[in-house]
Amino acid sequence: MNKKSLSVFGLVMMNIIAIDSIRSLPMSAEYGFSIVFYYAAAALLFFIPTALVSAELATGWPEAGGVYLWAREAFGKKFGFMTIWMQWFYNLCWYPTIMSFIAATLAYCINPDLVNNKFYILPVVFIFFWGATIINFFGMKASSALSSLTAVIGVLIPMMFIIILGIVWMCLGKPINIQFSWHSFFPDLSSIDNMVLLTAVLYSLVGIEMSAVHVGEVTDPQKNYPIAIFWSAIIILSSLILSSLAVALVIPQKQLNIVSGLMQAFEVFFISFHMSWFMPVLALLIVLSSVGGVNAWILGPSKSLLIACQDECLPKKLGYKNKHGVPVTILVVQGCIFTLLCSVFLFMPTVTSGFWVLTNITSILALLVYVAMFASAVKLRYKYPEVKRTFIIPGGKIGLWTVCTIGSLSCIFTIGIGFLPPSQIAVGSLQTYERTMIIGVLSSSALPFIIYALHERSKKLTSTLAL
Repeated sequence: MNKKSLSVFGLVMMNIIAIDSIRSLPMSAEYGFSIVFYYAAAALLFFIPTALVSAELATGWPEAGGVYLWAREAFGKKFGFMTIWMQWFYNLCWYPTIMSFIAATLAYCINPDLVNNKFYILPVVFIFFWGATIINFFGMKASSALSSLTAVIGVLIPMMFIIILGIVWMCLGKPINIQFSWHSFFPDLSSIDNMVLLTAVLYSLVGIEMSAVHVGEVTDPQKNYPIAIFWSAIIILSSLILSSLAVALVIPQKQLNIVSGLMQAFEVFFISFHMSWFMPVLALLIVLSSVGGVNAWILGPSKSLLIACQDECLPKKLGYKNKHGVPVTILVVQGCIFTLLCSVFLFMPTVTSGFWVLTNITSILALLVYVAMFASAVKLRYKYPEVKRTFIIPGGKIGLWTVCTIGSLSCIFTIGIGFLPPSQIAVGSLQTYERTMIIGVLSSSALPFIIYALHERSKKLTSTLAL
């Protein structure tokens, strides 16, 4: 494969399809007009620090590996393995949520009542995920082309469409379900329920560093990677805010379904504008975007895990690559674990509650990875000051500490409130919910240390027997 197969445009499209998820719009729309405040806060406290740190680290260490490489260089192989495991595993928890969104969207083409039918959701989820896994067996070049196509057709076009529909709706003076005022702009931060949903907002901005795993395939990465990050940030933030507001315009908060809320909004728009005939076409576009999102993520963390295998953090057999350089064994294991994780939908009272639990566990694990990334950035600046970084966080070491401290504290705060259920979503028994959250996060966090220790013990035993 040509190692310089990614252009700035391709990288921007990959970032958009990985982050700019229309799946997150219903959850964001829960906030009404205050979503602008939340996204502005999340951008300043999390997204911009993440983008700045990713740009510095990727231009200083342009080899493939991403978060794993940075954490390994800063704190050693064990810490690096823990970090990439968390990134890989939180993606495993995310896949069922995006796949259930795909199934719910398709339901609008068949029978909207199927949205909350677990026995419809699960088979569709399995078919699409394993299909995406098989597609990724054919390598990065095809994956990048699919990401570019789905970013434009499946994400940007539907987002622009719903934004235009929202503007037309307001210009025609039709009834709206949110109030545009200074009072509604600032949320009631004394309410813990409002703070809990902040987890979903931060998580909707996760992934700007994902493309760093492919930085070795970018033409002139020291120059082009920061440019791609800049344009990605502008497009992602503006499209998420405006699209979320468009959904909130027409769907009352109490009627908003976080799994199928986007299709609810389009249904209202289309009925009002006599465009119901377009619903199946739109549903297919949204499904395409979601499949593209999975495609963008399904290989990236697995490639970093492959490097961990090459560093002997995992059995080398797990790192088997096919002729396209794809770690097929890791992808198959990933698919099997995904299949087991989907069983959470069978034990939650509704698809919506299962969707939220997996989203929340995913968010917490993702934020732990970012805490590790911020720590790695500080450590590497002191440990390897001689390494040339084309992009350096402005302000010297004070700027570095400020950016990384703000980013880390926002992650830690959001992790803390993430264990509490929002009142807006029925999750069944509070004890069952909290127990599920605690067990899910703790077991996921402990697994990499257990696996690493067992593998090290196995290597020592093998060496002893060889003697």
